[in-house]
Amino acid sequence: MAVKSSTKKRLIELGIDAEHAHKLADDANMDAIKRMTVEEVSEKTGVAMSDATLENIMTIIREHNTSRRRSRSGRITISRKALEMMDIPQGDDRFNVLNHILVPHHELVSEEDESAVLSQWSLEVHDNEGGVRLAKELLPKILITDPAVQAIKEKVESENEDLPAGWLANRVVRVVRYSRVAGSSTAFRLIVESA
Repeated sequence: MAVKSSTKKRLIELGIDAEHAHKLADDANMDAIKRMTVEEVSEKTGVAMSDATLENIMTIIREHNTSRRRSRSGRITISRKALEMMDIPQGDDRFNVLNHILVPHHELVSEEDESAVLSQWSLEVHDNEGGVRLAKELLPKILITDPAVQAIKEKVESENEDLPAGWLANRVVRVVRYSRVAGSSTAFRLIVESA
């Protein structure tokens, strides 16, 4: 006997006789078969109510789980707070970029010393009111998000907690590079928030 429907095939795989599976699955899916009463199954299959075969068919139908989807309780959900509280190391053992041999020495120039340090480059210009100001915007830039600048920021903030927000913007950093051939060279960079 050729199997033409997936429901009939499934019933045969579950252990129901091919003839009874053919009669049960004529135009019903597994959900409809599972909802049938004993009388309806007996009427469809032509098996007497007192027959042990009917009892076997009903047992197989009742034990069959039609829902293959996961139930809501079976799903694993992780709350947003739990994701934030995951096992992320929170210790003070961070890698300091400035301690690496390939990274040039970065040093924050104090605001008082900026004019004295940058005087050799003639960065003093006259403003509209006739005063003299330091044209720091002519210096090469370094982003505030640079790892070396962040290391300097953390070091200074750990020493002085009363600094205002944005205290690092428009400050000057001295970068000293050492070379076996050229010796040491000093450059100055202006810390900016964006390029």
